[in-house]
Amino acid sequence: MECFRFLILYCFLFSSIRIATTTLDTITLGQSLRDGETVVSADQRFELGFFSPGTSRSRYLGIWYKNIAPVTTVWVANRDAPISDPSGILHINSRGILELLNSTNNIVWSSNASRTPQNPIAMLLGSGNLVVKDGNDNNPDNFLWQSFDHPGDT
Repeated sequence: MECFRFLILYCFLFSSIRIATTTLDTITLGQSLRDGETVVSADQRFELGFFSPGTSRSRYLGIWYKNIAPVTTVWVANRDAPISDPSGILHINSRGILELLNSTNNIVWSSNASRTPQNPIAMLLGSGNLVVKDGNDNNPDNFLWQSFDHPGDT
């Protein structure tokens, strides 16, 4: 009987925990990043995802150092437009623009693009820079948008 109680308690505890899943360092057209998921740079130094600072219930999309405690955020997309619940979704559209949506699918933050790519992707680099580029072009001079150009978002 004691073993049965332990099993029920174990199942209850682990069914109520929201497990974050990690994807590769890239978001492609048709993919999205949902609250509870993260993107990690290839060298495992930086992570992109949703967070709530301190005791706040507001949700923000940001980049932080992956393996440093306490969490040290280095960039925030929607500092002036927090999401009120864990419903945030980040995706890239066909024009190469990142869009952060809330529960009603309203855009609360978006990037811009200098031109329309053939194969738009968003990639988190080992430098902590979130970039939008054409997936067929690895020249850093040709990034369509990069978070490093928007340091005011920290």
